Amino acid sequence: MNATVFEVLFWVTAGLVIYTYAGYPLLLWAFARLFPHREATPVEPLPRVTLIISAYNESAVIAEKLDNTLALDYPRKQLEIIVVSDSSSDGTDGIAAGYAARGVRLIRQPDRLGKSCGLNLGVAKATGDIIVFSDANAIYCHDAIHQLVRHFSDPRVGYVVGNARYMDYPGQPPSAESEGLYWKLETWLKQKESEFDSVVGGDGAIYAIRRELFTPLLATDINDFLNPLQIIARGYRGVYESAAVCFEDAGDSFEKEFHRKSRIVSRSLNALRRAPAVLLPWTQPRHWFSLISHKVLRWFAPVFLLILLLATIALWNSPFYRLFLLLQVGFYVLAAIGWLIESRASAPKILYLPYYFCLVNLASLIGIAKCFQGALSPTWETIRQQQSAGKDSAVGIVRRES
Repeated sequence: MNATVFEVLFWVTAGLVIYTYAGYPLLLWAFARLFPHREATPVEPLPRVTLIISAYNESAVIAEKLDNTLALDYPRKQLEIIVVSDSSSDGTDGIAAGYAARGVRLIRQPDRLGKSCGLNLGVAKATGDIIVFSDANAIYCHDAIHQLVRHFSDPRVGYVVGNARYMDYPGQPPSAESEGLYWKLETWLKQKESEFDSVVGGDGAIYAIRRELFTPLLATDINDFLNPLQIIARGYRGVYESAAVCFEDAGDSFEKEFHRKSRIVSRSLNALRRAPAVLLPWTQPRHWFSLISHKVLRWFAPVFLLILLLATIALWNSPFYRLFLLLQVGFYVLAAIGWLIESRASAPKILYLPYYFCLVNLASLIGIAKCFQGALSPTWETIRQQQSAGKDSAVGIVRRES
């Protein structure tokens, strides 16, 4: 290939990378201000809600989760609580069954088939008009259910996504701090997407849908991404509610975050194949804009970065491209150093943030490969941090303040 072809590749991929990480947030901010979506005024009476808690070997957290759920500020007669156990073997079922007298229903999946199959069972048994999905380690603020369901007074709203925050405690590992910074950007994007039209995807820790909009899932489906896409395809919109807050832990190592993100990307790409109508711009143009910009281009960013690097190498003879190559190499060297010292909580951000960026993109690349290979496992292990005295203290403060 001649130099012109490499120059085209350079500028196209450089433009895509810049748009993905900077251009889209700026455009979204402008669109949300210029073309906001007006929210409906909440009305009474409050709908009947079923809260479905997915659990697999959650004996360490399930009691706290159920105590938290039973203390929520929502009329008890209007709140049904279901724990779906994916064939837990550590005593989770016994703990959940102990809450039966307080109205908690346990549904055990006899074979371990994964979260999606468990949700099929839970929704089939639910009696609520609104279904709220939650993880066993997600601790809700007292008014979270209220904040979620108030949006369903708008008949166009099909799902509402809450504000899942990561615990902040002294001495947390670099992986948790990096994920926290990444999540702050994601939260901002969700808010702006919701203001513009529809937030893209849900959140397994805290999101709600109209029960009649639930479509039974395959074992390999990612419920909190596919189900919202299916709802969008049916003409509804999704709302992000920042006041519906819950707290959960970030991964305690870069390795765990790597595997989690790889799995999410592979299953999310598969969700697009399962709901292809959302890829048509005329289905819902505003959601399509956010879906492509926020998710699809982000997932394929490592492909753009790789092509950008190769094109820059091919253009080495030009002083401009040589400088750009040195900048790229310098960034990746910082990431490599961050990888070598990842276990040190005191490592400077200039090292572990480039490492986290590269790790996320490598995970996306592997996720893409897994999707096209059809390597989609329906089950996985949850990420749980070891509890420490310092963390417990900080968590208590956060929950009391919230």
